[in-house]
Amino acid sequence: MGINADFDDQYSHHHYQRVEIPPPKPFLKTLKSNVKETLFPDDPFRKFKNQPLSKKISLGFQYFVPILDWAPRYTLQLFKADIIAGITIASLAVPQGISYAGLANLPPVIGLYSSFVPPLIYAMLGSSKHLAIGNVAVPSLLISAMLGKVVNPHENPKLYLQLVFTATFFAGVFQASLGFLRLGFIVDFLSHATILGFMGGAATVVCLQQLKGILGLVHFTHQTDIVSVMTSIFTQIHQWRWESGVLGCCFLFFLLLTRYFSKMKPKFFWISAMAPLTSVILGSVLVYFTHAEKNGVQVIGHLKKGINPPSYSELAFSSQYLAIAIKTGVVTSIISLAEGIAVGRSFAILENYDIDGNKEMIAFGLMNIVGSCTSCYLTTGPFSRTAVNYNAGCKTTVSNIVMSIAVMITLLLLTPLFHYTPLVVLSSIIISAMLGIIDYNAAIHLWKVDKYDFLVCISSYIGVVFGSVEVGLIVAVAMSLLRILLFVARPKTFVLGKIPNSMTYRNIEQYSAASSVPGVLIIHIDSPIYFANASYLRERISRWIDEEEEKQRTSTEIELQYVILDMSAVGNIDTSGISMLEEVKRNADRRCLKVLLANPGGEVMKKLDKSNFIDKIGKEWIYLTIGEAVNACNYILHNCKFQSKRIDSSVTPDDNV
Repeated sequence: MGINADFDDQYSHHHYQRVEIPPPKPFLKTLKSNVKETLFPDDPFRKFKNQPLSKKISLGFQYFVPILDWAPRYTLQLFKADIIAGITIASLAVPQGISYAGLANLPPVIGLYSSFVPPLIYAMLGSSKHLAIGNVAVPSLLISAMLGKVVNPHENPKLYLQLVFTATFFAGVFQASLGFLRLGFIVDFLSHATILGFMGGAATVVCLQQLKGILGLVHFTHQTDIVSVMTSIFTQIHQWRWESGVLGCCFLFFLLLTRYFSKMKPKFFWISAMAPLTSVILGSVLVYFTHAEKNGVQVIGHLKKGINPPSYSELAFSSQYLAIAIKTGVVTSIISLAEGIAVGRSFAILENYDIDGNKEMIAFGLMNIVGSCTSCYLTTGPFSRTAVNYNAGCKTTVSNIVMSIAVMITLLLLTPLFHYTPLVVLSSIIISAMLGIIDYNAAIHLWKVDKYDFLVCISSYIGVVFGSVEVGLIVAVAMSLLRILLFVARPKTFVLGKIPNSMTYRNIEQYSAASSVPGVLIIHIDSPIYFANASYLRERISRWIDEEEEKQRTSTEIELQYVILDMSAVGNIDTSGISMLEEVKRNADRRCLKVLLANPGGEVMKKLDKSNFIDKIGKEWIYLTIGEAVNACNYILHNCKFQSKRIDSSVTPDDNV
């Protein structure tokens, strides 16, 4: 290595671009930039620049209340499309609202209330054109599972209802807070695999619990795990009602058949959309004329007429169960946010427009806060209703207003007609909807693409089905966080080789044509270097060097003299990472090896400069590209070899004596 040092100055005179250190920035300016990138990645203030105050105020109102932006451009043609879509989703909202309220152990009319007020709020504040608002199965199940543990909804229905409204209020506060504080990225910690497994498990649990309605059972377990549910079913075989079972299977077959037909013939989507309401009407007529309610077929019974009464006085802020209400609100708000935003984005992509995740959180939050004060429970944007809204030709959120008006008319005039609606029909509607959520094809796709994602998905599913909804959620989140930690703590490193006839360097395991450079080891580090992975990277780099030296002992290649660390993927580095590089350098010096850095980023260069690491390693050993670093090594190796030959040729036989 002493000879190499003699040629450092020679090579430094060759023309190549040095890696520059970015100019220093004031701390406050850097902090402001980092906060802006974290909380405002969409740059919402861009359109406010260089605008007069009046225009800024107008744009501000339009930003927070999107209806003010598009309403002036609304046309009669758009309204024709929206009114058809609104009436179509109203036909789905009424039976679903009643069904999901039963799933949450709430009076059926609460489900109808929840399809009246919240859609009006979202129509004004939401940024998705196609999202149809309503209550959904999984949050309904969560509410029942979590609150039902502390208060029996049948023994103390008033307190249970108060806790549901309170949980809905805190769910809205949490959602709106995430939006106002620009913390929407928190929801992204629920990965696609996590949600897929959780939703599939919850859908399975919901289907199993609906066997109570299908079989006409009066007493049923409050537990949600499959063992408790199946035990409850098979220990009551003598109480099964064949009338209810036959009726339920017939309607379930009808619903699944219409869904299959609409899937095969997308133009006839309305058949599947109208099927739930048709089932309710047919079931009610059948029960009315056959008096089936006297033969074991349970019916809804009396539904209170009138629109939502205020419920702000029912919020149980002073209740001893306030903590569980807050916990329920936070958990259900996260699940409903994840579903609503995911559904909204999916349909926005189909129509090539953007939705603002933070605006959506504010809209969801405010509609649930208002809903909790108007006898509604948690609502979001369910996939089934949104898909029907989209297929019906919806153009704007006016379809939600039309649906809301249709539900209002139902509440004012038509609720007596639901008196004879059999509960078994509602169970069939729920099972039919839930079977569409269990996406086994997506799970198979995860298995093919990413085994760990599949493990996260199936762990979440098993946790929900064999444990509880809460256990499944905890397992899913824990598995996702574990994966994040593994990515951070165990980043990928690999050896690069040169692609023939090019200046390109690629992973030698991925590219069979890539060949290693004699005397040079090129190691790519594929992540930022932090305290969590610094020790691992030090050990892994040392192991790469050991393996390379062992390989060269059994070959005739030039012995290893240079180690190039490709820093192109290292976006940042902390003090632990810098200490790691210093240890790598000291270890290399002991082995008589020289360490070079290739393509370190601006943030990395600033920290290396401030820590004086650049002086320790030498500016001449930091290169803009791997190619330049390899050329430098080859230049020195070639000149060393050439000088060594000259020295050998100048030695006479007498000198050797």
